[in-house]
Amino acid sequence: MRSWKKWCAPQRSGLPVTNKAALIQKIIASLDAELALMAQSARAAHEEATHEQSRAENKYDTRGLEASYLARGQSRQAAETLQARAEFEALAPRAFGPDDGIDLCAVVELAGPGGNALYFIGPRAGGTEIAHQSKSLLVMTPQSPLGSALLGHKKGDRLRIEIGGTLNEYRIANVF
Repeated sequence: MRSWKKWCAPQRSGLPVTNKAALIQKIIASLDAELALMAQSARAAHEEATHEQSRAENKYDTRGLEASYLARGQSRQAAETLQARAEFEALAPRAFGPDDGIDLCAVVELAGPGGNALYFIGPRAGGTEIAHQSKSLLVMTPQSPLGSALLGHKKGDRLRIEIGGTLNEYRIANVF
């Protein structure tokens, strides 16, 4: 497992580092809630796969097989979520100054075609949406098209990024 701690070590005081610690905890809580739902779904899928009514009645009856595939997929998804949780637990909040390039642990405010949006650059769990300090933040990973384009850029930079066949222009309004 790659350690993200070295990338997210505290650097400066005076910026909302304590808020980032709370934000990371909210992301972990969201992942915990996902895991609880996955466990419940996996139990139901396992019961379906092993229930006597799921036994094949003929060679074309695949209910039990389909339920076992579903249970296996849910198990893999739960393992990925557990890995994401572990990586977020290893993060230490980092403050970003005006001369720091965007990296893991940055909260980025982007001004784009649909208005301003807040993103938290995290190691995994891209697409997780968190309400924090009466604002909505979306977790973005460096592996995503927008996330990889943001890395290294600073407040005030403008980016033109093609996402889904559409060219979008963004301005980095703020980096915390």
